[in-house]
Amino acid sequence: MLKFTEDHILFRKNIKAFLQKEVIPYIPKWEKDGIVPKSVWKKMGANGFLCTNLPEEFGSMDGDFLYSVIAAEEITKTNHFGLISFLHSEIVAPYINAYGSDEIKKKYLPGAVSGDTVLAIAMTEPDAGSDLASLSTTAEEDGDTVVLNGSKIFTSNGINCDLVLVAAKDPDVQDPYKAVSLYLVEDGTPGFVKGNRLKKMGFHSQDTIETFFSKCRIPKTNIVGKKGMGFYYLMEKLQQERLVCSISAVAASERVLEETNAFYKNVMLKENLSSGPQSVQFAIVDMQTDVKLGKTFIYNLIEDHMAGKEIVTETSMAKFWTTEMARRVADQCMDIYGLRGALEKYNIERSWRDIRSISIFAGTNEIMRQIIAKRMEL
Repeated sequence: MLKFTEDHILFRKNIKAFLQKEVIPYIPKWEKDGIVPKSVWKKMGANGFLCTNLPEEFGSMDGDFLYSVIAAEEITKTNHFGLISFLHSEIVAPYINAYGSDEIKKKYLPGAVSGDTVLAIAMTEPDAGSDLASLSTTAEEDGDTVVLNGSKIFTSNGINCDLVLVAAKDPDVQDPYKAVSLYLVEDGTPGFVKGNRLKKMGFHSQDTIETFFSKCRIPKTNIVGKKGMGFYYLMEKLQQERLVCSISAVAASERVLEETNAFYKNVMLKENLSSGPQSVQFAIVDMQTDVKLGKTFIYNLIEDHMAGKEIVTETSMAKFWTTEMARRVADQCMDIYGLRGALEKYNIERSWRDIRSISIFAGTNEIMRQIIAKRMEL
């Protein structure tokens, strides 16, 4: 459905070749080390794979959103979530580009494009997950500076990040929706402390950490957009974030199913291990149907998103359905592998534990259903 041009096709070819050479051979080591080397980010930037749709003045190709779609799909299909450049490119950078001052954009966006400035976002707190109005991290103005105090959890790209977008609230504002603002904090700022890498069930190569702000003083110019508009900015950009999450979920499902199909044909049938081949065939057919339906829905939403349409309800639907579909596919594929699926030599082991978490991202699926119900006036 999407109109991929020759330039888009060449971009996909180039990023696939890059990932094959610079990423895939090293994934086992990165999974063991718990982090992707920062040098890989610079290689991504040098090859034009980061922030592809930012304005040309910042060094970007100034491409359309389809380049972002291609990058998200191909990176997901490497079967690891350590190098989630779409968080950097399609979630954090757009806040800076859309709402940041000219000074902020000129200061930080060229580095985001080149990979010299790795971006992270710090929203989730130990006691405030999907409910952004319940944030406890505070931001108080003091002359020409802002003082941040509080802590965040599940900060992805946390160890590698050079710049983090922080959501914090003014304790003097009573309305929780008007108290939140967005701030940029550079790595090395006094009072900004990166915690230890969190050991997780999946996403082993993703450098996810806790971040702490203790009398962390930043210039007032590092506020992103207008003070008190943070909650509304986050709501505006969540449409794209949830769409990117859905793109990744469908791509992960495609890859898992392709590998399981090959396992069924090349291992199970040859070794006559299948006691009920028709049941396996039907399971694969059902999963293939789900993936096709999911991709058709997502590609339709991508077209609407690029046309500037307001599709909050639809992206919320897509986010919960595609991520739950991905979990179903991973579960069923694991069943087809049987005990072999628990062996690390088979990619399904990593896929299963990584995919399990994606339904929590960009707002839990329960939150998605609440949003949809409210918009349906139920």
